[in-house]
Amino acid sequence: MRTVGVEEEYLLVGEHGEAVARSRAVLATPAASAVTADAAEANTPSDAESGADPNPTTTLESELQEQQVEISTPPATDLAAVADALRLARRRAQDAAAQANARIVAIGTSPLPATTVGSAGERYERIRDLLALTAREQLTSGAHVHVGISDEVEGVRILDRIRPWLSVLVALGSNSPFWQGEDTGYSSYRSLVFRRWPTAGPTDAFGSPETYHRTVEQLLATGAILDEGMVYFDARLSARYPTVEVRVSDVTLAVEHAVTLAALVRALADTAAQPDAPAPDVRIEVLRLMGWRAARSGLSGDLVSPVSFTPLPAEAVVGQLLEHVDAALTASGDRTLVHDGVAHLLRDGDGATRQRAWFAETGSLAEVVGRAHEVTMA
Repeated sequence: MRTVGVEEEYLLVGEHGEAVARSRAVLATPAASAVTADAAEANTPSDAESGADPNPTTTLESELQEQQVEISTPPATDLAAVADALRLARRRAQDAAAQANARIVAIGTSPLPATTVGSAGERYERIRDLLALTAREQLTSGAHVHVGISDEVEGVRILDRIRPWLSVLVALGSNSPFWQGEDTGYSSYRSLVFRRWPTAGPTDAFGSPETYHRTVEQLLATGAILDEGMVYFDARLSARYPTVEVRVSDVTLAVEHAVTLAALVRALADTAAQPDAPAPDVRIEVLRLMGWRAARSGLSGDLVSPVSFTPLPAEAVVGQLLEHVDAALTASGDRTLVHDGVAHLLRDGDGATRQRAWFAETGSLAEVVGRAHEVTMA
């Protein structure tokens, strides 16, 4: 069974739902120290400044901005264990935040206006110097799913074959409709803000690990990025662990939806790894448009079908994804969990739909943040 691990980034908010720059205070609390001790016992100390992938233990770390923290879960084959680890990580992060007079919220962007405060550290400072306004605007919270691979040959095979399906994950995870106090009209505005990074977005097919690494070396040689940790492809090989990392989704409100997405990523990897899995013939220009379409409407409008590359209602395209990975879901025993999770999202709406409904009901973005915090901790 292929392992799964999850990283989640959370917004730190104050009493009235505003983003607060307290990550240093949060990470200095006794509650955060307990998480750090867990990492030390596993002999895999945190290295947030390296741009590295998550450690094989639950961690609580800083992010680019002081208004955020990030957690990562240990790799697991059982999705129930992934869910338990995420709930534990959220609870530990909230305990640490509360000791610093803050709360964590699993939303992709701050609904209320916010001015970023950069986190301390030489690497963060170099990023801000290099990327200027792009770095200062990056108050965005995503979710990254790591799935285990047998070797880099299999990893590149997976990267090349999951490309057209990643936009469906964007739609399912959409959870960032508001930006600087207004409704953007997008379901995942985080996706657009994040794509301002010079390496972010979809990739062409690589064909081999040699081509993948040669591409990364060429990117580094341009001087436009500092290190391999700034290779922000929609999906990439981990620089430290034997995993493929899928990075397209907003952080989700509910743990159950995070686990649904993790299961879908594993099923996509299992499907792509099959010897007879064809390599899709789709240009990067089409992939970019597919991602934009998913970010624009989420589950509330049309998506571009990864089968026909024409517009179809979101529910139909999600159905194509479920059909595409059905054999993998059945083999892993995840079919019921995923179908139930997807049905819940289609029935009750993605995170963006829920945030908009809360705002329509209350007229208060602060209330939107408050309700999002309640779902985060449920």
